[in-house]
Amino acid sequence: MTPLPDRYCPVDGVRIPGDSLAWCCPSCHGPLDLDFAPTPAPLKSLTGRVNSLWRYTETLPLSAPSVSLGEGRTPLVPLTDGISAKLDFLMPTLSFKDRGAVMLAELALRAGPRRVVADSSGNAGTAVAAYCARGRLPCTVYVPEGTSAKKLEQIEAHGARVEVVDGGREAAGAAARRAANEPDTFYASHVFNPYFLHGTKTYVHELWEDLGGRLPEVLVVPVGNGTLLLGAALAVAELYSAGLLDRRPALWAVQAAAVAPLARAWEEGAEDVAEPIAAAPTFAEGIAIARPPRARQILRAVRNSGGTFRTVTEDQIRHAQLDLASRGLYVESTAAVCWAAVREGALGGKSAVVPLCGAGVKSGLARA
Repeated sequence: MTPLPDRYCPVDGVRIPGDSLAWCCPSCHGPLDLDFAPTPAPLKSLTGRVNSLWRYTETLPLSAPSVSLGEGRTPLVPLTDGISAKLDFLMPTLSFKDRGAVMLAELALRAGPRRVVADSSGNAGTAVAAYCARGRLPCTVYVPEGTSAKKLEQIEAHGARVEVVDGGREAAGAAARRAANEPDTFYASHVFNPYFLHGTKTYVHELWEDLGGRLPEVLVVPVGNGTLLLGAALAVAELYSAGLLDRRPALWAVQAAAVAPLARAWEEGAEDVAEPIAAAPTFAEGIAIARPPRARQILRAVRNSGGTFRTVTEDQIRHAQLDLASRGLYVESTAAVCWAAVREGALGGKSAVVPLCGAGVKSGLARA
């Protein structure tokens, strides 16, 4: 079995051995990155490989998966001139979080812990629960009160224990982190664990392959904790460094106006989110994160790409969800935010791809 690469803190450089169950920097308690710099395979060499995200094996820190459910290789379909949608809601658990969850479950199998814990507003918890079930790993998922009943049902159907925490998303995360500090516990955090980002980056590797070795001018991405955006930035850097891209796309980060700490920091020219914002109700519950732990990295990635932030109102989210449904694409309201941000000409004719990250059956239609 190939040794696991070290993890390290991007703030102070503290290193963590690859086989450690430590989930954060022991000094600043922040999220970790992975000491891993892969070289992607050329386009022609991908022909005939397994039809899942594991076809990009050169770029992944884990190989020979035993918990795979065939995740990845989701369709890319046109929406309007120059804008296409990637249908990541067609994943095994009906959200893009499968890309990262399979990595976390595979990593947990290697560690052999007594139990796995995770925190989520729904989709990440569902994905972790499913892949832990595949690997026969005992799993507990901490969720905030008000989490969609359909998502809770799905988590429990996979055999995971659900702990509903009084309060919002921050409270659920704090409860999971307390549990993660108990002995022999693996914290399957889609925020703190960098393996999750190396799973989500396959979204862009697939786009690059499907578009014949290129990427659109703009990648539009919903941002709460920023796991898809940071994964996208990783993939773009890998492809560009390998000489497999002649230009880098701009990253457009989209937040709900009701909960937009990153967009506010961007407007203020800040390098981080100074204070968490007050919780507010939003249809886009999946990205309603008051203070993202990787805020500094997210803001830097958008800035370095030449991108920007966009916010969308609740009415825009609702209308975008209905518009997508009228085109045959029934997605949850969080998944509609990127289409809400660009469907009325904001891109100025640039080519772009928007991700449709979660299925509508998970939470239903947004109601006025």
